[in-house]
Amino acid sequence: MTFNVLFGGEDRFDAILALLARVRPDVLVLQECLWWETGDRLHQVATALGIPSSAAHIHLGTSRPRWSGRRYHVVVASRRPLRAIQNHNDPRLIGHCLVQCQLDSGGPLTLFGTHYDAHQEDIRLVEARYLCDLLEPQTFQEEQYLLAGDLNSLSRKDPYPSDLADKLLSAGTDKYGHPPRFSVMDTLESFGWVDTLYHRQSPAHWVTAQRQRNGVVIDYRTDYILASPRMAERLIGSEVVDVGTASDHHAVVATFREG
Repeated sequence: MTFNVLFGGEDRFDAILALLARVRPDVLVLQECLWWETGDRLHQVATALGIPSSAAHIHLGTSRPRWSGRRYHVVVASRRPLRAIQNHNDPRLIGHCLVQCQLDSGGPLTLFGTHYDAHQEDIRLVEARYLCDLLEPQTFQEEQYLLAGDLNSLSRKDPYPSDLADKLLSAGTDKYGHPPRFSVMDTLESFGWVDTLYHRQSPAHWVTAQRQRNGVVIDYRTDYILASPRMAERLIGSEVVDVGTASDHHAVVATFREG
C-alpha cells in the first residue's frame, strides 16, 4: 500500500491510523511524514498495522530539506523484516528521498519507496532516471522489484479528458507542463516497470487526487505501485482505496500471490 498522508497528517492522525488498521497491508509506504522523526508516530503506525515497532519493521527515510527547511520524509513498514535498508539522498532527488530495502517474499524482493517532485516534470524525470540507473536491466527483468509512492506524474493509461490541456491552462496548473507531459511514466515503463493498476485489469476507480483551482475541477492519478515483470506475474489485483478525510490523496493497494 502507498499513501500520502498530507503534510504530516497531524490533525488527521486518528483517521490515518484507523485506515491503516482497516486495510492492514503487509507492506506500507507513506509520504509527507513531516516531523515524524520526533514523537511516537512510528510506534502508533506499527501498532495500527499489528507489526513490531522495531527498526527491522518500520523505517523513516530522512528526506532532503526543502527551501523552507521542512523534510517530507518517506516511511516504509513491513510485516516481514526489512533488510539492507538504504536511504538515497542524492541531490538529484531534490526535496525528497528514495528508500531501498529488501524483504523475503517467496525469494528476495527489493522495494523502493519514494515521493517525486511536485513542481516540474523535468525534475521528476531526473528522479526517475536516477532510479533506473540504480538497476541493472537484465537483473531487473529476472528478479522481483516494487516501486511505490507519490510520483506526481501522469500516465497515458488513465482516461484523462481530451481537453485536459485546456483544463490545466484554465486552472493555472503548470506542474505537468503545457501541453501536459507523460515523460516520467513513459521512462519508467520503457525501462520495464509494470503499472499494477492496469495489468490484466480495468480498474473500477483510478483517481487518487482531485484538485480544484480557479473553479476548474480535475481528476488525477499521481500515486502508483509499479512492479518488475517477474513480480507482475504474481499480481492478483490492484485498486484505489478511498481514504475519506484522512488525506487529500487516496491510497493504492496491490495484492500479490506468494512466490
